[in-house]
Amino acid sequence: MFLKTHKTASSTILNILYRFSEKHNLTVALPYGNEPHLGYPRCFHSSYVEEFKTLENKFNIMGNHLRFNWQQARVRRIMPNNTFYFSILRHPALLLESSYVYYKTFSPAFRNSKDVNEFLSSPWSYYNLTEKKNIYAKNNMWFDFGYDNNAQYDDRYIQFGLKNIEQIFHLILIADFFDESMILLKDILCWDLDDVIYFKLNVRSQYSIQTLNPENKEKVKEWCALDWKLYKHFNNSFWIKIRERMDLKRLYKEVDLLQKRQKELMETCLFEETAIEHYQIKDKNMKPFQAGHARILGYNLKQDLDNKTLNICKKMIMPELQYTAHIYNSQFPFKKKKILV
Repeated sequence: MFLKTHKTASSTILNILYRFSEKHNLTVALPYGNEPHLGYPRCFHSSYVEEFKTLENKFNIMGNHLRFNWQQARVRRIMPNNTFYFSILRHPALLLESSYVYYKTFSPAFRNSKDVNEFLSSPWSYYNLTEKKNIYAKNNMWFDFGYDNNAQYDDRYIQFGLKNIEQIFHLILIADFFDESMILLKDILCWDLDDVIYFKLNVRSQYSIQTLNPENKEKVKEWCALDWKLYKHFNNSFWIKIRERMDLKRLYKEVDLLQKRQKELMETCLFEETAIEHYQIKDKNMKPFQAGHARILGYNLKQDLDNKTLNICKKMIMPELQYTAHIYNSQFPFKKKKILV
């Protein structure tokens, strides 16, 4: 069970999980009907999962966006008792900048400011505690784990949350060390290297990235104090888990192998050397969803690939909404999911 947090490279991990599920003919807990998420931003309920009554406790993988219920009972109705729980976090300053651009037109707190630096210069001038769509503007990771993103900073409350997360989740990855995270995940799950190979998905164009000034980078730690505490705690535990399982020499030897294999696949699959602007994508079915002021990059595949290679490469670059629909239609062929991109 992967808790897919927002703006943390979680779409790339979901692609990894989707490919693994197809490789091993596994059953994925997918959003009901044409919904893209599992009820987000409402707290998760089992009814948000397609066929939850007939497939209860028979799902192998769960990874679409949901707001976790830290009491966990509702997820336990969906997933077997021996489920492995993991998630991913990102430095709050980088996350907030990404959220600002991505949700600029959706979140009132962002909408009324010129740019992310103006917002952070005086966040309370733009932020309304009662506005539900402002969840992306303050402690969004804390919210995704099921807690109150507007809660007052209180050490006992924070320790309560951290302890609960540690009791439920077996592993918390760190997006800022993504390749190291993939090696640790592979090691813990006893997967092969090719199981965690990835192409970056849902990545923004350089034209839609805003630069936080040093003062505002520090301000984020105060504005998103709950996220900052969450990130610091699990960044520390991440490296403790690494040291428990391998030394740094082995870690970076495997990271090097991962990057070499990734480069090989990119040279095999891609027409261009790297990700391209969305308007340059030739296959309309492979265009990623464009949100807010973000410009999401995608890929073109080479034209002369054999069928086996084409299938591998196509899954590597498939955007999240399209892949979700593909998995859904494979599992429930008589229902057919339609997702507007």
